[in-house]
Amino acid sequence: MKKFGLFEKKNRVLLYELVKTDFKLRYQGSFLGVLWSVLKPLMLFAVMYTVFVKFLKFTDGTATYPIVLLLGISLWGFFTEATTIGMNSIVARGDLMRKINFPKYIVILSSMASALISLGINLLVVIIFAILTGVKFTPLVLLVPFSIIQLFLLAFGVALILSTMYVKFRDIGHLWEVLLQILFYAIPIIYPITMVSASHAMIAKIMMLNPIAQAIQDIRHNLIAPETTITAWNLISNFWVCIVPIILTIVVVGFGAWYFSRNSKKFAEIM
Repeated sequence: MKKFGLFEKKNRVLLYELVKTDFKLRYQGSFLGVLWSVLKPLMLFAVMYTVFVKFLKFTDGTATYPIVLLLGISLWGFFTEATTIGMNSIVARGDLMRKINFPKYIVILSSMASALISLGINLLVVIIFAILTGVKFTPLVLLVPFSIIQLFLLAFGVALILSTMYVKFRDIGHLWEVLLQILFYAIPIIYPITMVSASHAMIAKIMMLNPIAQAIQDIRHNLIAPETTITAWNLISNFWVCIVPIILTIVVVGFGAWYFSRNSKKFAEIM
């Protein structure tokens, strides 16, 4: 626990300073600055909505689907950004790690924090749109933070694995980029899961065992559309099968922590 604890004050201070520095550098020299955190998912949403909803009719037929789509794009953007930046963080901070002795995982957490801040801004925009379009919130919104924590932990576990591999093999960056594209279309982000479950129920159930899909659908269900958004919990009747995505998340984080700890001492030598 010592290696992966943030209980020491010096580690918390270092994490805070790295987060602050990363967030400032991220928008340095940009005219719009932090507004890009909102504009990027909104522009992507506009393209996706026009192509897939208006022309290809990827919709569940409800008035809330545009908000559900925007929320899914924002959550997917967070996962993509957090894992990609996390993967590059160790190499990017190589000079710092050669000069100062500190738990290396802090570099990954600090890089992911900027993605988490952007997600917070995007969720605020989603909530504003939801209010303007008449979405009725329910007590289920209290469960949303737990699903966000799950998605963050999953991204953290993946980032631990990828960043360790990236130190030795830079090709991992290109492979992860391709895999993200595959995952984007393999889970219900731009299309409702009902499009799959209507004709291929078993495939839909398998798709929902993906922890990314499960977390995103749970957040959509609990925040925006509990009556129309299908989750693993109402698609799969077996409770033990439903918790498979949660178990997978724990496994990924556990393996990532072990793999990272095992190799982190050699980072400075390799880089």
